[in-house]
Amino acid sequence: MAAAPRERSTFLGLLPWPERTAVAQALRTETVGGLVLLAAAVVALVWANTPWSGAYEAIRDFHFGIPALGLDLSVEHWTADGLLAIFFLVAGIELKRELVVGSLRTPATAALPVVAALCGMVVPAAVYAATATVGGGSLEGWAVPMATDIAFALAVLAVLSTHLPSALRAFLLTLAVVDDLGAILIIAIFFTSDLNFLALGGAVAGLVIFYVLQRYRVRGWWWYVPLGITIWALMYNAGVHATVAGVAMGLILRTTRDKGEDASPAERTSHLLHPVSAGVAVPLFALFAAGVAVSAASLGEVFTQPEPLGVVLGLVAGKTLGIFVGTYLAARFTRARLNPDLAWADVFALAVLAGIGFTVALLIGELAFPDPTDAEHIKAAVLLGSLIAAALAALLIKRRNGIYRRLWEEETRDEDADGIPDIYQRSSPGRGSATGDG
Repeated sequence: MAAAPRERSTFLGLLPWPERTAVAQALRTETVGGLVLLAAAVVALVWANTPWSGAYEAIRDFHFGIPALGLDLSVEHWTADGLLAIFFLVAGIELKRELVVGSLRTPATAALPVVAALCGMVVPAAVYAATATVGGGSLEGWAVPMATDIAFALAVLAVLSTHLPSALRAFLLTLAVVDDLGAILIIAIFFTSDLNFLALGGAVAGLVIFYVLQRYRVRGWWWYVPLGITIWALMYNAGVHATVAGVAMGLILRTTRDKGEDASPAERTSHLLHPVSAGVAVPLFALFAAGVAVSAASLGEVFTQPEPLGVVLGLVAGKTLGIFVGTYLAARFTRARLNPDLAWADVFALAVLAGIGFTVALLIGELAFPDPTDAEHIKAAVLLGSLIAAALAALLIKRRNGIYRRLWEEETRDEDADGIPDIYQRSSPGRGSATGDG
């Protein structure tokens, strides 16, 4: 007897209720943080282009810390190496959650977003490399246009007042989570200076202690905060970018709940630090990283020098092409069926939106181009590329917002007021049991 044909999964279908709740909670904080991030970037740009730009540079370059511990850093470096460690700690927790209980927990559900995200990193890097090679420029910035800034993207959606369905938002979040993992691996492998093996050994030992404390269910911030700071300081002195310490601790934190627990350690930590990361750490980094002097000459150099041009093309064209083609081919390979309420135009719009590569792109730009003059050009390219991607995505998403509004209203309708949308209580398996790859 012939085997029954394999049922085709639904791509960007209705998310399971627990997954939808978790995604909504994560995105709510990111959206608010994204608006603060947007405001910080605007303040930085305005401040750096006023007669008071000298004060901006003086504050940005002011050094403080503990020289004896190798921690005498400028304000700019404290925000990049210190505060962004909190951002990557939260990113590590989100990645762990996706791997344990989210869309990356099984190969079947992970394949599509992972392939899309990988293509969305490889193609922009290739576009940059091709542009730099043709123009005779440096290949050092190949990793700059690879990462999506989820907070900035959500801020654009908030400003547009869109009603993007939860599956599309979840897919964007998953792309950003995989992007963050790729970015931290790139930073750890390619932007590690001369290693201090003694300090590195101390950092690894600290992470082992961190794991043991988690393994034996030891609770109490007084254990973890001093240990986390020590791991961060040792990682910095080891010559590895200190944000690696953040993502490592995030991946170690336990995500599953024990019997009788209201929340796991990862959930509690994320609940405490996510607002700090989104509302304080990332905006402060943006405030001291996005202050670029803008002039007709500097903007002209973005399009005439191969390195900044490669960044712009990588973000705008590379990201769009990589994510869209990667998603389409992965869907065909996995026999996934696109949600009939949506169209591939929606995936294309999302791919364009993913070209907003602000926070991590600026960080990698600073690491790849230590010379301040070169770094300024790359920063301008990141800002301009992200702005172009945001504008194009706004046009594409607004054009479809009527459809999104109808789907959003259907997803959120709760006529019996029991706290669970009616769509999750229907008997029809076609909608209620659909799983999204987000």
